[in-house]
Amino acid sequence: MATDRPVTLAAVIGAHGVTGEVRLKIFAEGVESLRRFRAFNDAALTVEKLKDDGKGGAIARFAEVRDRTAAEALRGTALTVPRSALPALADGEYYHADLIGLPAVSSEGAVLGTCVAVENYGAGDVLEIERPAVDGKPGRRFMVPMRVEAVPAWDGERLVIADGWAE
Repeated sequence: MATDRPVTLAAVIGAHGVTGEVRLKIFAEGVESLRRFRAFNDAALTVEKLKDDGKGGAIARFAEVRDRTAAEALRGTALTVPRSALPALADGEYYHADLIGLPAVSSEGAVLGTCVAVENYGAGDVLEIERPAVDGKPGRRFMVPMRVEAVPAWDGERLVIADGWAE
């Protein structure tokens, strides 16, 4: 697993006020997960202030952004950190970024496709697997719950999908 690839934790969704603050959509687990980082995007953006917006997002001020025009120019910017900067995980835990891109195989080792997304609709994570392309057309996709009965094994190299879940 490449430990220094960028992982997106939030994105700028617009300016906040006239002094250069920005509104953030958070992809991590709340504003607290962002507070451990002082810089994003290979130190191109340095955090001066970060606060919860009370709506599941955050308001940030970056040292490099001093007015509303500069803040608006950041709209759509993903805030990334190197994967190696994220906290270590306990056994059985994973980061979504570590699963996306992994090949998925059956319990017998047959190639099923590649994990292209991890969603959570409230009852737990669900993997979206895209089957291999056929005749230049993207493969069909299927979804599998990230539970031991559906995904009995996974590591930094592959996901094993139990029989009956890749129909």
